[in-house]
Amino acid sequence: MKFLDQAKVYVRSGDGGNGCVAFRREKFIEFGGPSGGDGGRGGDIVVSAVDGLNTLIDYRYQQHFKAQRGGNGMGKDRAGANGTDLALKVPAGTQIYDEDGETLLADLVRVGDRAVLVRGGNGGFGNAHFKSSTNRAPRLANPGQPGEERWIWLRLKLIADAGLVGLPNAGKSTFLAAVTAAKPKIADYPFTTLTPQLGIVRIDAREFVLADIPGLIEGAHEGVGLGDRFLGHVERCRVLLHLVDGLSEHAGNAYRTVRGELEAYGHGLADKPEIVALTKADALAPEQVKQQAARLKRAAKTTPLVISAVTGAGVHEALRKLLAVIERAQADDAREHPAPAWHP
Repeated sequence: MKFLDQAKVYVRSGDGGNGCVAFRREKFIEFGGPSGGDGGRGGDIVVSAVDGLNTLIDYRYQQHFKAQRGGNGMGKDRAGANGTDLALKVPAGTQIYDEDGETLLADLVRVGDRAVLVRGGNGGFGNAHFKSSTNRAPRLANPGQPGEERWIWLRLKLIADAGLVGLPNAGKSTFLAAVTAAKPKIADYPFTTLTPQLGIVRIDAREFVLADIPGLIEGAHEGVGLGDRFLGHVERCRVLLHLVDGLSEHAGNAYRTVRGELEAYGHGLADKPEIVALTKADALAPEQVKQQAARLKRAAKTTPLVISAVTGAGVHEALRKLLAVIERAQADDAREHPAPAWHP
């Protein structure tokens, strides 16, 4: 399945049905009076987050969505049927923006979240509605109100507990493949990863979701390389694992490059908890490991982990550090937003 994390679609709710002008005509009933029914209400456009989806690819091939129109009123005081609502299904983590791309309309974080984008028009009144003591035979009915329409942007931000960041070829995909069942593309050239990848990590009888995004290079916030658009997929992460290639010329400079792009992107990414690790230790001599780790420590102002996804050295330690931060953040959330008490 192809990955798509952004789509622009047009939505229009249903028009309301027209009211009816009718009179009761039966044998032996001389003055039957008005009997025109009201029109039905138009259908709404509803967006809901469902399980089993992780891409917006469905909205590449269909961009226009219109809800059903309400039925017209009929004689014998029969009201028109309401239009059926149209439900758009999206993955959890989808944000809905107005056409300007900046006004947030809804944020569907969890499965089951839903939002009404446009509401259907009300049905018009039939002439039975206008009957009064002074107007016994009204010949007036209202047309249905038109529905609403708008263009919207759907933007998917993957739901993951931890995210991998680093320069291209820092070993992110190799790390993801080593600790999860994900099968990302791995090759010895930059930008092997073109779309975000997700995997489930199992460590010490516990699980968390790990996200890998395409590598960043200097100037990514200005559109260099693949740009920084994919950073949106780690905005919701509780912790970042910053991987620095041990085979790079200067590990400290490589670290500063990525940190600069995180700060330029904003949205709180630079303030997230971060675990720093020097990768590809299996391909380095002990003296090189010591030298690169020292450079990285000076740049990050913390002692980095030294890992090798190929041999597994240091990998479990990195995963346990990630898990500790995630569980601490989950505990803080539980204290700030306690679950409602159950009363039988």
